[in-house]
Amino acid sequence: MRERGERLRADERRAWRDDGFFLRAPAFSSAELERLRAAAERAAVHAARAASAGRAYSVDGNRYVDVGAATIQFEHRDGSQTLRVVEPFHDLDPLFAELLDDPRIVEPMCGLVDAERVALWTDKLNFKRPFEGSGFRWHQDSPYWAHACAHVDRLPNVMLALDDADEDNGCLRVVRGSHRRGLLPGRQGDGVLGPLFTDPRAFDLEAQVPVVMPAGSLLFFSPHSVHGSEPNRSGRARRACVLTYQPPGHPMFKLPGCRESRREALT
Repeated sequence: MRERGERLRADERRAWRDDGFFLRAPAFSSAELERLRAAAERAAVHAARAASAGRAYSVDGNRYVDVGAATIQFEHRDGSQTLRVVEPFHDLDPLFAELLDDPRIVEPMCGLVDAERVALWTDKLNFKRPFEGSGFRWHQDSPYWAHACAHVDRLPNVMLALDDADEDNGCLRVVRGSHRRGLLPGRQGDGVLGPLFTDPRAFDLEAQVPVVMPAGSLLFFSPHSVHGSEPNRSGRARRACVLTYQPPGHPMFKLPGCRESRREALT
């Protein structure tokens, strides 16, 4: 994981400006992906055990557990014990802590925030298990973060596909160009979390793009890009890491302190 990454190509800059996202072809080897998948499963075991002693609660009928600064989401079925999302997750395995500094991720992020270094904002591990991984409703990330961050425009995301992702197993869908209008209105009168889901009248659903990603691909997307996904109706997993960065010198979203990219990882 120590190869030097590229900063942004001209076509990627154009796509970021016009579309709000761009995709890089697989950058991680089969051996690296196998190690990362194994780390994801170790993290799942650890999170599930920790959840038994955490603070459990329900929001809009869905189960959450807070363990320290981490939030564990379970699948949207009554009594489900299947993990949906863990945020943050990088401290659950040394491989994930190392991933935060990988130049294949950090170098493009430096280009996106226009800085020589970046700091971590937050990180999520999505499990999307076979046959039961639920979908994600249309949303932007920026409304979720705006209350805690004055530079929400400079919080680019990158998704690393740990498994092949396509329409059968619920790949991410991004609405092309939806980032250009900044924070969009949420859904009112639709549960506690309704305001965090984007009002469908505020964007063009016809502009959605299913982002088919071979394992090891990297999808960079704006915090203002409307995105979502369908359930995983296949017998294949669709695990993914989502890392969000910011300019250096700023604290993380959920954890105390500032976690800047390590200089030695970029040399």
